[in-house]
This record gives sequence, structure tokens and C-alpha cells, in this order.
Amino acid sequence: MAFESLTNKLGDIFKKLRGKGKLSEADVKQAMREVRLALLEADVNFKVVKDLVFRITERSVGQEVMDSLTPAQQVIKIVNEELTSLMGSKESRINFSSKDITTIILVGLQGSGKTTTAGKLGRLLSKGGKRPLLVAADIYRPAAITQLQVVGEKLGLPVFTMGQQDPVNISRASLEYARKHNCDVVIIDTAGRLHIDDELMNELSEINKTVNSNEIMLVVDSMTGQDAVNVAAEFNKRLPLTGLILTKLDGDSRGGAALSVKAVTGCPIKYVGMGEKLDDLEIFYPERMASRILGMGDVLTLIEKATADFDMKKAKELEQKLKTQAFDLNDFLDQLSQVKKMGSFDQVLNMIPGLSPQKLKGVEFDDKELDRVEAIINSMTFEERKSPSVINGSRRKRIANGSGTAIQDVNRLLKQYDQTKKMIKQFTGVEKSRKKGRQKFPFFGF
Repeated sequence: MAFESLTNKLGDIFKKLRGKGKLSEADVKQAMREVRLALLEADVNFKVVKDLVFRITERSVGQEVMDSLTPAQQVIKIVNEELTSLMGSKESRINFSSKDITTIILVGLQGSGKTTTAGKLGRLLSKGGKRPLLVAADIYRPAAITQLQVVGEKLGLPVFTMGQQDPVNISRASLEYARKHNCDVVIIDTAGRLHIDDELMNELSEINKTVNSNEIMLVVDSMTGQDAVNVAAEFNKRLPLTGLILTKLDGDSRGGAALSVKAVTGCPIKYVGMGEKLDDLEIFYPERMASRILGMGDVLTLIEKATADFDMKKAKELEQKLKTQAFDLNDFLDQLSQVKKMGSFDQVLNMIPGLSPQKLKGVEFDDKELDRVEAIINSMTFEERKSPSVINGSRRKRIANGSGTAIQDVNRLLKQYDQTKKMIKQFTGVEKSRKKGRQKFPFFGF
């Protein structure tokens, strides 16, 4: 989980502060020493840590904090504001052209995830009403062109390629192709190297001059920590970068790159990769990320994901079925598939205030459990899903064998389904039950 280590340590530090009630200057400085250590262990650039802790300390020992009724909360508020400022204060959007095609060049070293990110970015922009064209300009890496074509096919996005021709000519020709085929955004997937060299930079500069790009975005692997920051700084010296895309942030429990790169390079983070799926690219909101780091959740992003991923028509149909107590396993399977679109349990729970990793220590959420349930239901016939009561012993054995699970797993699912039906009947049939408080949803103990 992103920032898990840092979130846990900061949570412990602020818990101590809350326990003190009124704070002294010595209390604040001791806490800031611990914050400094936590940030350094999270692989945040040491100069960035020094400046950040100085600003937090200077503001926290002021009269306004010391004399407040909740000084610990005031300190946390200051930390939140300074982390937000460190990462860029406000989100940085793409500079779309108002008259012509918007051209985006993706650059970076080999292995950073440029090709997959090109597809993810195209997917995200198409959801926003744009008509992107993916351009295969990496002619050096084996199968790079094929990889982009496969990604484009999966996403239903057009891909422009001219084989192994000069990348500059490919980029130039892609603009003409985009105009003829009514595309308004061109995303150029360029070649990478194992390290930065003059040949690479000269080629990228020529592509930039040829297409007169609106954006040059550097794709970096956040899990490489300070190496990612160093790469960003070097690229920024040689090219007029307009933004960065951090990949694999969901797998970076430390998060040092995200907290350092803006301060070191002055270049804003525009997007972050939060998973392996082609939908797992998010706009980077500094204030929301700061809230996640401090275990305060990210409700806005959660709402946006739910709004984007849930089929409202199906939701209304489900509401009607719940009212008439016609909810069956077909309906549950539909809802399960929509929930999975939102990401892993860890990602979703990390966005809910109060459910930080630090507060959920020892609690494990197995995403494979959803896959097992989905497999069990998919192994049933339509009749069995519609009327689970027909499932006898031999059917249970067949379903277990077909789904690669045990008969006990099938029994547990059917038992939980029966409990849910009873609960729905209780909620819809007796108005008083709504006043007794929220009941526990029995599927998997939620």
C-alpha cells in the first residue's frame, strides 16, 4: 500500500502528541525529530526533509498553536498543509490546445512503464471526452510497437505505427494521421535507455521540435525512490518537462519519490499509477495525497471512483429488487464486478477516513476471496443463481469442482446469501428496523 510505512510512523507520533493535551516547545521539537527520522526512512530527499521539518517546527511553536484548546490537532493541520505544499499545493492539469491537436510526449528510462502508461493515459483522457491517438515511436526495444498495439486494442484506442522508421518522421506523420482521423490528442511513446545519454536526449529534442508538443511528461518508477528523483532532475536539465507520471505508487510503501520530486525539480506530478490494470491511473491531487499519508482518507477520490465505475442503471434495478425482495446471486455477481473495478480492498479502505493502515494493523483483506466467490457463482447454472434453494449435495460438489474451491466454500456462500435475504426482508418489511441502527452485512463478515 502506498505510504504505508510512513503513515504508520506518523500515526504513532501524532498519537503521542494527542495524549499530552497541552504541548510545550520541547514536545513539538521532540515530535519533529521523530517526523524527520520517519521521512528519511521513507526515502525522502534529505534536503527536502530538512526544509520541511524546519517550516513545520517554526509554525508549530507559534503562539496560535500553543494556546489553542487542541494543540496536537493544530500541529497535524500544519503538517497536512506543508505536505500539500511540498507536493505542489494544487493539481496540475494537461495544457490542452484550444485550436489544434494536443501533443503529449512521454519520456523516461527503460522499465519505467512508458508504453503501458501511454495506454492508461489515453484511456483516462477518452473517459473525459477526448479522442486520443497512441503513437509507437520506440523503434529500439524489441516488441515495444507490438506491446502498444496490444494495449490499444484492449482499450479500443487507435495506434499509429510506421514500423522501424525514424522516430522523428513517425511523430511528424502521426499528426497528419490524427487530423485525417479526427483525433484531438496525440500521445507519443518514445524510446528509453538504461541510462541517460546524449543520443537519447537529442532524439527527444528533435521529436519535440517537430511536433511542437504541448506536454513533455516524464514517466518514472516510484519504487526506485531517490533514483527516480535523480532521473527526474537530470531529464529536467535537458528537456523542458511539463510534468511527471509516477508509476507503481500503489506498491511503494515508503513514498519518498512522490514527496521529493516536486521540491527537487520544480516539476509537478500530474498522474500516478495505482495498479496494474489499464484503468489504474489517477490525477495527482497533492491535498488528497497528503490526507492519505496522514491516515485521514480521501473521500473525494473514493466518490469519483464510485461514480465512474458504478452503473447507475443497474444500481436502480438493484434498489427495486431489494424493495421487492427479489435479490438473487445474479444481482450479487453484478455488484461484485462493479466493486472490483474500484481497486483492491487496501486501496479503497485507505481512502476512508479512520481506516488508515495504522488503525487496521493485524487485519487482512484478501482480494482473492472475491475471486473465489465470483468463481463459485460463475460455476452455477442460471437456475441455481436465480433460486439457490435448488442446490442440493450433488450440485454443490459440481459447483465446487467447477470453481476450483471446496464444498465448504460453496456452503459458506449459500449460508451468507440466506442470511442476507433474511436481513433484506427485515429491512424492507419492518419499518422499525431502520431505527435500530445499522446492521452488519453478512457477506464475508462485512
